[in-house]
Amino acid sequence: MNTIDHFHRRLPDYLTELRTLVAIETPTGHTAGSEEAAEWLSERLSSFGELSHGQLTGYGPLLRLRRPGTDHRVMLLGHLDTVWAVGSWPELWRKTDGHIFGPGIYDMKGGLLFILELLRWLESTGADHPTLDILINPDEEIGSPASAEVIREAAGKNDLALVLEPSTPDGIIKLGRKGSGEFTLNIRGRSAHQGVEPELGINAAVEAAHQVMRLLDLQDSEAGTTIGPNVLKAGTASNVVPDHAELRIDVRAWTADEQHRIETELRDLRPILEGSRLELSGRWNRPPMEVTPTSLAVFERARAIGADLGLELKWVRWGGSSDGNITADAGTPTVDGLGPVGEGSHQRIESIDVDALPARMALFAELVASLAEPVGSSS
Repeated sequence: MNTIDHFHRRLPDYLTELRTLVAIETPTGHTAGSEEAAEWLSERLSSFGELSHGQLTGYGPLLRLRRPGTDHRVMLLGHLDTVWAVGSWPELWRKTDGHIFGPGIYDMKGGLLFILELLRWLESTGADHPTLDILINPDEEIGSPASAEVIREAAGKNDLALVLEPSTPDGIIKLGRKGSGEFTLNIRGRSAHQGVEPELGINAAVEAAHQVMRLLDLQDSEAGTTIGPNVLKAGTASNVVPDHAELRIDVRAWTADEQHRIETELRDLRPILEGSRLELSGRWNRPPMEVTPTSLAVFERARAIGADLGLELKWVRWGGSSDGNITADAGTPTVDGLGPVGEGSHQRIESIDVDALPARMALFAELVASLAEPVGSSS
């Protein structure tokens, strides 16, 4: 039986398990949901290697499975959490025109189960494979604040990282990602009665508006650097000059140089209205994931495997960030986007393409098995 046929045969069971996992709602920080999902996964993973549980306060379990193989060490990385609050999807599973919709099905519970299907395939075929270090965390969607150092430490002990985030809607693999960060600008003014003596106030909302326009000037479209002043809160009543505003800012850049430039510019912001004050907090939570010769070589191997499976693979640099940014920053070549084909990450149309699943699972399985020998070996 060839690999695609194997995963065609496995598809009904895969979808049954995926439906169960999607129904366990796991928004970041919902520890009860994360613990339930981790327990469900643990029951299925434990027979395939040495399974350990960490506990990240406020987020839930971190799972790590080690499976011995050849001397080549490969890390597989995924996350349990989603961006969807409990109850935000009235239908947790809906199939229409070959796509299945649900919270986190594309980002990234579908990819998580690729790992489980890989382990079953390796067990059933007896295929050679690299030593696998599988890590599944519960806090990726907010920048992995509690798990980043664990990921970084683990990546440093592996030769390669493969990330089971979804592919692009066109099935394209991700070899580069922007670095990302979140900063908060607190703006202090002075309150006053809007009708009686507004001239005595310092309007923090107006100061915030000035700063928004300044932030947009810092973007560099040619360099791919974006700044999103996306959340603004100010004021308590329409007849009171607001004395405080809070502006949350999303920042993205392809290179470390651009990250440094933007952070310097943010810290150099100065108020426009006399008497107002600015206080900046926040950080870059993920460095850029840059393309390396090894990640390119792994992609070329994947492309050759894909061609035999009827897939025409391409790679791209992607604006969104993932834990692959962390593994890459640890010096570990990283290939991302090896999960399902679908669309709608972080949107109400989040879904996976059912017909594409067997070939994508076969691609992942054969790629991992091929890495029993590292790229560039003489085998």
